[in-house]
Amino acid sequence: MTGYKTVFGSLDSFEKGRIEIIDDDPKHYAFSNVFEVASKSKAYEKVAVALNQQYVLEVIRAEGESGWYVCDHDETVLCMDGEVRVEFVKPDETIHKVGTDGSQSVAGVPSGNPMGNVLLRRGHQALLPKHSAYRYSATKTSVLLQQTILGPLTKQRWASICLS
Repeated sequence: MTGYKTVFGSLDSFEKGRIEIIDDDPKHYAFSNVFEVASKSKAYEKVAVALNQQYVLEVIRAEGESGWYVCDHDETVLCMDGEVRVEFVKPDETIHKVGTDGSQSVAGVPSGNPMGNVLLRRGHQALLPKHSAYRYSATKTSVLLQQTILGPLTKQRWASICLS
């Protein structure tokens, strides 16, 4: 009987993903490694690693404190490595462009009611509620995977992260 061993990657220790293709051309498949993408990204840059119609998974390298973001729809975020605090504010007024998909940057600190915060560690997931402002902070470089809709902050670098 063949044994299997699960190995969890991290930003400090990862092996780039790969696949064995039977009777097919590997260039027909797009695979990426979230840790490799994060290791080459700027802090809080949102780099697409998966796309399904309008939905996207973005890898985020969390370092220090991010700016504030808001979205016209719910998003989710999963901590893949490290520890990241997510702070929430319910804005007093509309601070985003209504009808725009994906995360939007907020100028300055939004005024409104603090909604608390969530501390994410590896494997923890949080909901980023629509119309609520949020920002990330990490004391150590960490990796997030955010599910959203393709938007103005999404960086698409398929040529540099896909198998060719």
